[in-house]
Amino acid sequence: MNLSELGGFLKSRRDRIRPADVGLPTGRGRRVSGLRREEVAQLAGASVDYYIELERGAGVQPSEQMLAALARALRLSREERDHLFALAGRPVPRPGGPADHVHPGMLDLMHRLDGTPAQVVTDLRVMLVQNPLARALLGPPPSTTGWTASFLYRWFTDPAARTLYPPEDHAKVTRSFVADLRAASARRGNDPEVTAIITALTARSPEFREHWARHDVEFRRHDRKRLIHPELGLLEVNCLSLFSEDGRQRLLWFTPAVGTDSVAKLELLAVLGTDEVQSDRSTADIEGLDA
Repeated sequence: MNLSELGGFLKSRRDRIRPADVGLPTGRGRRVSGLRREEVAQLAGASVDYYIELERGAGVQPSEQMLAALARALRLSREERDHLFALAGRPVPRPGGPADHVHPGMLDLMHRLDGTPAQVVTDLRVMLVQNPLARALLGPPPSTTGWTASFLYRWFTDPAARTLYPPEDHAKVTRSFVADLRAASARRGNDPEVTAIITALTARSPEFREHWARHDVEFRRHDRKRLIHPELGLLEVNCLSLFSEDGRQRLLWFTPAVGTDSVAKLELLAVLGTDEVQSDRSTADIEGLDA
């Protein structure tokens, strides 16, 4: 671990990014061409004091989750992300987990979807990053890490995960999830995370065993969904996907179905914000949706 080098690296990456590159207003009277330290802290979800200590080469060793957030905030390439983890004395996260690298181009596109809920998830439905409207619509990520954070896994193991969908749609969602998991399994081969999820769900869920035995395979690129929001009620949305080259990550965005009251409801979502979205629902039941 080399916190002094870590601080210097963070500052060098901060200096090269313009506010407009990450969706922040430029404003007048800026004395730096790159990002301010408080702006990086805001983008990474850290306190300003904590980030200042990191750039000074002081403080404690940053966690894997914080390093991943900093890598995304600073739009680091995969090689730069790996270097950041090495400087912090942390092993590089395995692909497919919550701390996985997200391509800067995918992040930029997500942040440019102004007024549209959008998020990046893995092919196992682990949520990696989301914009404020997606958080307002779908809720924050769970506190768990690794493949147990997968929405697919929690769909079969946690009844609270199903409150997002109307009960009459559960059978359709189950079929979709299992068929897409089989497609992911074929792409990944003997991947330990896929093996772990399949093994755990086979042991815990008779419903999963029944559907897995059907050998259905489906790689879904778009879908029409009905979602239940605790404040807005039933929403009908189109869920569309943009896939990474290896198929392991997906940028999802949600648009209201034309001709429904969901158009007005999603406009209201921006007004409601994220403060009240969990009034009637667990904070751990919603991310990782997929088409």
